[in-house]
Amino acid sequence: MNWMTSVSTPSLSLSRHLRIPITAIHAAANGTMPDPHPSLRVTGGARDRFLQAFKTLHRPYNPLPLICWNRHVETIFASFFRSVPQVRLRRECLRTKDGGSVALDWVAGDHQRLPSDSPLLILLPGLTGGSQDSYVRHMLLKAQNEGWRVVVFNSRGCGDSPVTTPQFYSASFLGDMYEVVAHVGSRYPEANLYAVGWSLGANILVRYMGQESHTCPLSGAVSLCNPFNLVVADENFHKGFNNVYDKALAKSLREIFKRHALLFEDMGGEFNIPLAANAKSVREFDEGLTRVSFGFKSVDDYYSNSSSSDSIKHICRPLLCIQAENDPIAPSWGIPHEDIEENSNCMLIVTPRGGHLGWVAGPDAPLGSPWTDPAVMDFLQHLETGASRTAPSYSSPNALEHTKGLHHIDV
Repeated sequence: MNWMTSVSTPSLSLSRHLRIPITAIHAAANGTMPDPHPSLRVTGGARDRFLQAFKTLHRPYNPLPLICWNRHVETIFASFFRSVPQVRLRRECLRTKDGGSVALDWVAGDHQRLPSDSPLLILLPGLTGGSQDSYVRHMLLKAQNEGWRVVVFNSRGCGDSPVTTPQFYSASFLGDMYEVVAHVGSRYPEANLYAVGWSLGANILVRYMGQESHTCPLSGAVSLCNPFNLVVADENFHKGFNNVYDKALAKSLREIFKRHALLFEDMGGEFNIPLAANAKSVREFDEGLTRVSFGFKSVDDYYSNSSSSDSIKHICRPLLCIQAENDPIAPSWGIPHEDIEENSNCMLIVTPRGGHLGWVAGPDAPLGSPWTDPAVMDFLQHLETGASRTAPSYSSPNALEHTKGLHHIDV
């Protein structure tokens, strides 16, 4: 939407046609933005700093009534019925220092079509997710249409990424994130780097930003549906209908595991391979495999020490967090409101509904992109417009080894 810079009679007529509030026109004319609509909860230490970036927060959040009356209906509808945009991708397999592999999916042709200094966006899907997921594809397409270079980071075993060592990824493991950011940064040293993460991907992204703190090479990031406190999320996971999600994710983990079961045949010690292979819950999988792989004494120890809620206070780059009040998988009571409020780099938007990875609202509902996509791009475009064009150097004595062969996938 183009903001009107005149309050003459023709502009007022146009504003009625486009349903632009008169307050928004006056605010735009004065170089300010109206307050967010009361249906949205917008807080954070960076609220006033970044509020001007958003073109739509003054509008009410209107979820689709037939779908969004129930958080579970909305979550399931978005998962099964949201459209999946067709995008031709070019896959790059990145071999990590420990012998593992991750798959980076780039939009085919962008390496030739876009300038070398085009902003570069890294997408981190949720648990067992990848470049095939609808919410990832919609965000990818939205950013590409704005002239951004986009790459999807498929974690080990996800999105058909190969598994070459007896180790998957986890909420605690940041090694692959470090290597992916360094690798894409070295390929496009003139570009500013950004990232968007969903669910577990958001948790990993926020932990990475907190650990890197002042030296974080990202110019900004967005966290969506972040569980934040994994202990709280795990407790909530086993209540009522939430068991359906728990079983579905456990099934996805089992399927990934079984495709690579031979790698784990000789694992001894505390590993419980039969438990992981037949896990009926995410917790059972984490007990049998994950927590042992990454050196934790118990699953609760793993969850407690892998929560991104503890990282917010250390973040020194712009971070937008968007959560749904009724998220069944990332409960709102796990959001670290106080730390976000006290960090001058963080902003939080909480929508009254949205479910998990749903947000079936906005002009593209019900089958199109989620309500969050325009807000995410408003924020990122604002950061890129004001970002320094001096990109950090990614040359390092610890150069990454990666495969040179690329192949195309049509999905």
